[in-house]
Amino acid sequence: MMVLLEANHLKLFIKDRLLIDIDHLLIQDRDCIGLVGRNGSGKTTLLELLAKKQTPDEGNIASYADYVLLPQLKNTNTTKSGGEITQEYINRALAKKPDLLFADEPTTNLDTFHIEKLEGQLKRWQGAIVLVSHDRAFLDSLCTKIWEINDGKVEEYKGNYSDYLSQKELERRQQENAYEQYERKKKQLEEALILKEQKAARATKAPKKVSPSEARITGAKPYFANKQKKLRQAAKAIETRLEKLEKVDKIKDLPPVKMKLPNEETFKGRTILRVKDVVGSIQNRILWKKASFEINGGDKLAIIGKNGSGKTTLIKKIMNMEDGISLSPSMQIGYFSQNLDILNVNESILKNVQSTSSQNEAFIRTVLARLRFFRDDVYKKVEVLSGGERVKVAFAKIFVSDINTLILDEPTNFLDIESVEALESLLQDYEGTVLLVSHDRRFIQSIANRILSIENEKIHIFNGSYEKYKQYSPAKDRNSNEDELLLLETKISDVLSRLSIEPSDELELEFQSLIAKKNKLKKE
Repeated sequence: MMVLLEANHLKLFIKDRLLIDIDHLLIQDRDCIGLVGRNGSGKTTLLELLAKKQTPDEGNIASYADYVLLPQLKNTNTTKSGGEITQEYINRALAKKPDLLFADEPTTNLDTFHIEKLEGQLKRWQGAIVLVSHDRAFLDSLCTKIWEINDGKVEEYKGNYSDYLSQKELERRQQENAYEQYERKKKQLEEALILKEQKAARATKAPKKVSPSEARITGAKPYFANKQKKLRQAAKAIETRLEKLEKVDKIKDLPPVKMKLPNEETFKGRTILRVKDVVGSIQNRILWKKASFEINGGDKLAIIGKNGSGKTTLIKKIMNMEDGISLSPSMQIGYFSQNLDILNVNESILKNVQSTSSQNEAFIRTVLARLRFFRDDVYKKVEVLSGGERVKVAFAKIFVSDINTLILDEPTNFLDIESVEALESLLQDYEGTVLLVSHDRRFIQSIANRILSIENEKIHIFNGSYEKYKQYSPAKDRNSNEDELLLLETKISDVLSRLSIEPSDELELEFQSLIAKKNKLKKE
């Protein structure tokens, strides 16, 4: 395998904090490396160092290949969608034919259709990739290695994200075994120490059966003193062994979350939301034609569709109880949409979450622990928290308030993978109703038991998991126009991929022709 990049003894300080502290990294031809770690762990900084956009304080990076950095993108263009801008950047980066692509959150602003399209592009691409992403399905589809960054260090794991999780689980079990052995050994040494100290204490006294005259015999006292000295030395040796015993930390087992929901008896399994002949439109554009469906208490419904298909419009109609939508009086809604206005930045995490909840402090602390706010963390003021941490506090505040229905609009934006998985575990245990808008396929698969898709100006309800929904293909519901558009998208991806490998005038003409056809079809 050809080496494309090698980094040695990298150190980078941000003020007094050592953010990057890496001995050695190697990138080889055809590697696809997923870079994972908590928000603020240094993922973007490491990409910028490797792409020589930043200079390390110590160490060196040797590049033996052409490379391109695809940075995190923020949509500042008012005429184009965030997804369109992201796709343009990606196409431009691939067209440069680099041997190595550094991509920082390339799925930002992309809907599921375009994420899967990008997966296809990158799978066909011949170069190496280092990829920062919070999309676990994306990492699973592409990666051959995972780099985990933690406390400035990088640990390499072979395989994709699921393989990495399996290896982490094995490490967890090994640590649990090591902790049990450590506790056992520590207990043995502590018991042995107590025994030696008791014997040493007894060795100062003359034995009961020895008469005073015998006790005065020369040598009796020195004998007992010598015996005590040896016992004290043995005790000291045990103490030293205890001190040198390598400490193994106990793994925190997070307690389960089970809470009493308002109106639990009257809403569970019963129809709580009816939508009857509701049309979706925006600025005279039809989003979906007349649609009717029902939602039961306890349903976990994922609302999916391309960007601009009307997912948020549907949620707003439900929230506003517009014509044709009726809600059961037993339904108590909590709405989460990345809106951090609900937080008081001058108050602590705990006070913010308590302010709208009737749950006791122990329960609230349990929920916060599941979201990785442990012990004294809960007393931190919101103003010192990162964006991702504030999102988690806002979610916790809504989650423990007096509701039985959660409406979540893109809840995983700005969260690292660990936080997404924490959110996931809370929602899996949650016995209320969940209406969820998300492009995160793994998140939907873990939570939803029903799928509502908005496609071709129609609303479809599918009863089952996201995986089963993907296997089900209602081809009869697709009109020929949509089929032709999908075919064109596939052809455009293919031509783009070939253009990035071997550009030619002929291919460029074909690309322009396909784009023109696509634009014409969209107008029809």
